[in-house]
Amino acid sequence: MLRQAPRRYKGVVMLLLIAAFACLAAGVGERKPLVLGDFALIDETAEFTSEAARREDERRVALASAQLRKELESRGLYRLVEAEKQTEGARVARCWVQKVSNLILNLNIEVRDSATGEALYTRSVDIRGNTDESWLRGVRRLVDHIEARDDHLR
Repeated sequence: MLRQAPRRYKGVVMLLLIAAFACLAAGVGERKPLVLGDFALIDETAEFTSEAARREDERRVALASAQLRKELESRGLYRLVEAEKQTEGARVARCWVQKVSNLILNLNIEVRDSATGEALYTRSVDIRGNTDESWLRGVRRLVDHIEARDDHLR
């Protein structure tokens, strides 16, 4: 009788493991939809900035916006959707870069529930230096924060 008990438990344990893996597999593919626009630039130095520098900043805004989309999708955090194709449970992100100077910039994201308008989270990172490398590093760090804190699951 003692020898039969472990076999029964093995079966129960196997069923529990299979059920657990099934639950995990079901949750993996269900990424929340996110409407994500481009970064907006708030340039506090605009009156002192040349036209060439403005064009560089506009190019960096486009570069950072593309990188943010790439990071969110490649890490499986969200399923990006167009505003017109918004589905139930969608999130809406507002992103902006605050340029205090060529040395100090802040990258920000605020994600809201599209149905209620409730702010789900806001994240920000400071970057030093107005270069392609610093902007891209800032975007990766911003997504690191979202991923580490499981913000995308809210």
